[in-house]
Amino acid sequence: MRGHLSAHAVCTAIRDDIVSGALAPGSRLIEEILAARYGVSRVPVREALRTLQSEGFVTTRRHAGACVAEPTEQEAADLLDIRALLEPLGAARAAARRSPAHLKVLRGLVRLGRERARHGHPADVRQLDGWFHETLAQAAGSPSLTALLTQLRRKIEWMYVVEAPARAAESWDEHGAVLDAVARGDAERARALMAAHIERSLPVHRLRRPAVPAVRDAKRPVNTARARN
Repeated sequence: MRGHLSAHAVCTAIRDDIVSGALAPGSRLIEEILAARYGVSRVPVREALRTLQSEGFVTTRRHAGACVAEPTEQEAADLLDIRALLEPLGAARAAARRSPAHLKVLRGLVRLGRERARHGHPADVRQLDGWFHETLAQAAGSPSLTALLTQLRRKIEWMYVVEAPARAAESWDEHGAVLDAVARGDAERARALMAAHIERSLPVHRLRRPAVPAVRDAKRPVNTARARN
């Protein structure tokens, strides 16, 4: 029954609605309305909002209460820089700690990803890409690192749209090369290959909407992933 949804489930539902844009940046998050929306009491909603504030999806404004955060251009760009540091670390850890079950799932994802890329199924390719990176993060054998990478991917998904890459097949070849290094236990090669993969993926990232300038003025927002590069 929806009336018994946990605070964790409510948090997931609100986060999903923020990431999808159903709850737009800057919109107020009123406990009573959210409780009715998800069919729960205000208590799990209040707990969920506190969690989402700690994750950066929600902010509190004077006289307005909880609102969906409005990330600045700099904050959005910083996410890609942080990913470029953490994902290679996760790949290196996975090479040292992955289980046979992780390798089996990763091999299946690479096989499916290559097949879908070859036959031109961009929606499937994007979903499989997410599952590949998520499974690799789990294979790192570090709950704290996995949690950071998962949160990072959600925030990037929220702020950016990833255009269907012309090089989808090459991208899956890169996934396959990372997997080979992980399977061999070659941490440094896994790290280097993942760093190169992420660098090549940057051009297909576009901000979903003009980011909020750090100081509200008449400056025209930049809509590329990294204005400074």
